[in-house]
Amino acid sequence: MTAPLFNRLALIGIGLIGSSIAQAVRARGLAGEIAISTRSEETLRRAGELGLGDHYVLDAADAVEGADLVILCVPVGANEAVAKWIAPALKPDAILTDVGSTKASVVAQIAPYVPEGVHFIPGHPIAGTEQSGPDAGFATLFEDRWCILTPPDNVDKAALERLSNFWTACGSTVDTMDPNHHDLVLAIVSHLPHLIAYNIVGTADDLETVTKSEVIKYSASGFRDFTRLAASDPTMWRDVCLNNKDAILEMLARFSEDLSALQRAIRWGDGDALFDLFTRTRGIRRSIIEAGQETDAPDFGRIKID
Repeated sequence: MTAPLFNRLALIGIGLIGSSIAQAVRARGLAGEIAISTRSEETLRRAGELGLGDHYVLDAADAVEGADLVILCVPVGANEAVAKWIAPALKPDAILTDVGSTKASVVAQIAPYVPEGVHFIPGHPIAGTEQSGPDAGFATLFEDRWCILTPPDNVDKAALERLSNFWTACGSTVDTMDPNHHDLVLAIVSHLPHLIAYNIVGTADDLETVTKSEVIKYSASGFRDFTRLAASDPTMWRDVCLNNKDAILEMLARFSEDLSALQRAIRWGDGDALFDLFTRTRGIRRSIIEAGQETDAPDFGRIKID
């Protein structure tokens, strides 16, 4: 049996991502022991019932004591408080990383508290579901998905390689990029789609001429697919908006411009412009399927129930 990549892994936060990491690590033998900390006694107790770790503590500093890999799995707005909390307990040569979907703000929050000799390498596994909490996790969440690392210019190459190997062992393909570029990319591929979904579902909920029963009854016409995104964790997405504000506002402005162009095409009956847009976007869908990031099964691969 091969030796684990890390002797002790500390997970701060044990929602969907933290729980999935714990299960992937356990299934693949990537760590000798797993320490779990979260601020909620109820959540910590549930993590224990699920057998996600070996040690369970409310004090995050206790969890990171002796850990050679520490992963912050908290909403991006909570990173500064957690970093300040655990900094004195981090051991030299430990790797400190996170899973947040914004990176520039995470660097700004955490970097000032990282002790000398600790390797801070921000990360973002691009995987998830609309579910949250420790019960939502599963070991294969990261398989065939991307994990983006945004290491500083002076990163320790050996530490970066160890963290990359960790995510590869979890099933992900690892890429690296600048934090600001990451935030711009994620603003268009993740943050904007979620905001549009939240807004569309909210609009439907506000319509006085359409009852909620009709919205639910006829949702298979497309609305249903927006509701999956709009069911995502409110705390996480509030923090994403507040911590990637500039990139999101830029993408919203671009979207508003394109939406105005679409309005004009419909108003003036410009069928050629509409056809060209729909053809181009259909090609994007095919490219995503060819890249292995989605299935081409009918109805999004949903299981039919007789």
